Amino acid sequence: MTPLFRVDTDYMLEFLIGLLETPSPTGFAHQAIDFTEQALRPFPGLEFSRTRKGALVARWDGEQGDAPRALTAHADTLGAMVKEIKSNGRLLLTKIGGFAWNTVEGENCTIFTRRGRTVRGTLLLTKASGHVYAAEVNDLKREDSNMEVRLDARTSSVSETRSLGIEVGDFVAFDPRVEVVNGFIRSRHLDDKACVACMVAAVKSLVDAGLRPTQTVYLHFSNYEEVGHGAAAGIPPDVVELLTVDMAAVGTGQASDEFHATLCVKDSGGPYHHGFGQRLRKLADEREISYVVDIYPYYGSDGEAYWRSGGDVAVALIGPGVDASHNYERTHMEALLATTQWIIAYLLEG
Repeated sequence: MTPLFRVDTDYMLEFLIGLLETPSPTGFAHQAIDFTEQALRPFPGLEFSRTRKGALVARWDGEQGDAPRALTAHADTLGAMVKEIKSNGRLLLTKIGGFAWNTVEGENCTIFTRRGRTVRGTLLLTKASGHVYAAEVNDLKREDSNMEVRLDARTSSVSETRSLGIEVGDFVAFDPRVEVVNGFIRSRHLDDKACVACMVAAVKSLVDAGLRPTQTVYLHFSNYEEVGHGAAAGIPPDVVELLTVDMAAVGTGQASDEFHATLCVKDSGGPYHHGFGQRLRKLADEREISYVVDIYPYYGSDGEAYWRSGGDVAVALIGPGVDASHNYERTHMEALLATTQWIIAYLLEG
């Protein structure tokens, strides 16, 4: 058995917290992409470029270059945009990505205006007070028309809100509320910033060991995954296989948990590449990496986005187990470590 490589978990956690605290709803993920590039810049041997869509691609020359590989994780997250400024000065939103309003009800948020100003607020039910709307608080359906952002500014009209610089189309980011407790990391947007952290930590581990990947590899950090087309572009055409690194969904009926890495063999788009998956399982078995195998019926990935765009590659999907996905999420350092070790094993596979 080949020994496991050391992973700097303190570094990984510090990077992850910083990335989680960097707002990046889909369509407005440039700050998270910049944050990721700045973290990777000190590592020698990486060459950086951006796609026209704004994704980050880092090329890392390997010991060989006859069968280049790619890994992808996404830095964009769920969020919202201003749909309407209401007559009371509050904001009606439109969702970015697939989530239910009740999962962010009561959450604080930041509105990013086109002139660079930020305004704070809270997403609430339109009839939020139990002392005023006793029945409605329980019974009112959580849908677009019944949710609004109460701004932390003196405004009660359209004109007063517009004077703050807020307009239709401004992006809205929900607070992550990051907290680390007993090895657990709970936060919004672990999907998929946890996996970005795993990829960055894997690079650091190899660099610290004075190694480079066996094959030339492209590290692709996408910015449109939550709306379905993140990695549809930006993967070089000479790549022969794509390892997608995205969170594993934890819940009733699932094999995934918060302490293991997971190999997803099938999701809503169908099965992943069998041979590639078998190789990953063999690598994990040889390195004694803790993993499980699972299937997700309500899930899609950037690997499938590349397949649908015509990408002729083998695709596999791994990632750490994340509880309460697309809600207030949680994972554990053990799952992050296992995923990072799996990435390292793949990068070094002969």
